[in-house]
Amino acid sequence: MISTTALRTGDRRLSLFLLHPPIAPWAVADTEGLELSLLTDADLDAGRVFVRTLPDNEELLTPMVAAGRSGELRRWTARVAWDRGNEVTLYAFVAVDAYGAHWLAADGRHAHVPPESVQFRAHPTQRPPDWVRSQVFYQVFPDRFARGAAAVDRSGEWLHGPRRLPVVQPPWGAPVDPRHAANAFYGGDLPGLTQRLPYLADELGVSAIYLNPVFAAASNHRYDTSDYGAVDPHLGGDAALAALRAATRERGMRLLLDAVVNHTGIDHPWYDRWGRHAEPGAAQSTQSRWRGHYAWDEAGRVQGWKGHEGLPVLDYASPALQQDVYGAPDAILRRWLRPPYAIDGWRLDVVHMLGEGAGARNNAHHVRAIRRALREENADAYVLGEHFAEATRWLQGDQEDGAMNYYGHAGPVRAWLAGIELAGRRVPIATAAFESWMTRAQAAIPYANQLAQLNLLDSHDTPRLLTELGGDVAAMQIAVTLLCTRPGVPCIYYGDEIGLEGGADPDCRRCFDWDRAHWNTALWAHYRTLVRLRRERAEWADGATLTLARGPDWLVYARYTEHAATLVAVNRGAGAEIELPLTRLPLTVARWRRVGGGDVAGAGLLRLTLPARAGAIWLG
Repeated sequence: MISTTALRTGDRRLSLFLLHPPIAPWAVADTEGLELSLLTDADLDAGRVFVRTLPDNEELLTPMVAAGRSGELRRWTARVAWDRGNEVTLYAFVAVDAYGAHWLAADGRHAHVPPESVQFRAHPTQRPPDWVRSQVFYQVFPDRFARGAAAVDRSGEWLHGPRRLPVVQPPWGAPVDPRHAANAFYGGDLPGLTQRLPYLADELGVSAIYLNPVFAAASNHRYDTSDYGAVDPHLGGDAALAALRAATRERGMRLLLDAVVNHTGIDHPWYDRWGRHAEPGAAQSTQSRWRGHYAWDEAGRVQGWKGHEGLPVLDYASPALQQDVYGAPDAILRRWLRPPYAIDGWRLDVVHMLGEGAGARNNAHHVRAIRRALREENADAYVLGEHFAEATRWLQGDQEDGAMNYYGHAGPVRAWLAGIELAGRRVPIATAAFESWMTRAQAAIPYANQLAQLNLLDSHDTPRLLTELGGDVAAMQIAVTLLCTRPGVPCIYYGDEIGLEGGADPDCRRCFDWDRAHWNTALWAHYRTLVRLRRERAEWADGATLTLARGPDWLVYARYTEHAATLVAVNRGAGAEIELPLTRLPLTVARWRRVGGGDVAGAGLLRLTLPARAGAIWLG
């Protein structure tokens, strides 16, 4: 994290630069503690540089010793022990000179001891799987991506949701009719996805797939599960998922499924609203063995997710439910981690709402228990949570590896480029606020978890960003540059790469258009280039982040390791001529190669021309 402070004494001015990259070799963890480095741009007296920790919840200042240089910067090191009294070890730095104390936390410089909420943090034992941060994910809404065979005629079939609705079968690519948001089926399936893996892996270059729900359900979105033990037969059934898993494994691709275990559909045997199952469910009898699986009010009415009667909420106060979902050897979340499916992890739908009774009581306890269960089955399972709001509480290492990063990525990017919030409110923000928003969100969690955050621009729950931008492809390309170069794992919502548009749900769930004559070729080429570089450049996956300069409408930052660096500029306004202080990078780069052409020497201050309304990347 970058920070510069200027202090005045009469006509004198002192600027002191402090930097702590929270990655190796500047932050190295072992079983006993952390070896930490602070970098400065000025010599400081011995005994005047410290790392601050909180063992026994009491401040401890550990002196740091001079240890050579990283690039042009002086390096100071110290070893600190893990804080055994707390889940996460917090630390900050302070350098003292004739002008006072200069504090550094994960969000930047402070004039006094920084609040704990923004101090650097690390978990002694719990880290996301190493494989996650090197991926590029692709989100697929199964009914709308691709057909593997001719659509099955479902005329005369009815859905058993809150109301009995007839199945509607529009032709592929027909406009989405909001009157049939849940009961219109276009016929996409898992064999279709399997057949399109060459497009995803070889042409686009993605390496991991996140699938919206695939288990049997009444609706097309399948967030109203009717059977956790069976893949929906209209998607191809269990055999189709096994075949997809085998095909992805052959290509070295990862596969993530959607776990909807906060609520079920009303046709699930546990609930059985319509009495369609052999054994009475909770809706049929107060004596049902599944009655305790659900949350009821004092009048005996089931609690629906956000009031939706078709989505009865599960009650994790029930030991039997705990066993069914995650505890027992054959529990729902364990089974699909095993062959022949052997998925690589779960995206946990509305996981922050899961709990005991009608609310989210004891939520953290159950999320931790889910994490333990998944790790018992697969030590490298990815635990991803869905949160539209801030997910800091769940991202301290002991619960989720990462979250769908609406709060720290999709939200600020939309606000900066489209002047609009995810909820649709107009919120134009300045570039300083944009950078501060992302920095604060990043500072609040261990950096290892930040690198495992699932960054996204839009999803099945939001209007597509290109539509929010009014079809402005240049602005969308800036967003894609941010998606692929900010710390975190990029996730592409199906069709974004070809310019597929869509308004609010359900319009954001249009069919993928496989007629290449309709694709936006400039956007498609931009995605391909950025995805390839994201897979090639280790610093984009593993590196620290350093803001180098900022203007009214532009931002320049570096992603770097000890071996390589990338400069990224994003500019929503007019062209600009800028200077970058490259001596603040902890490595030396003699020359920078611009993606798209135009090398530039790199020593001291680097002079760059930022194009108007575009992003630009220089590789070191």
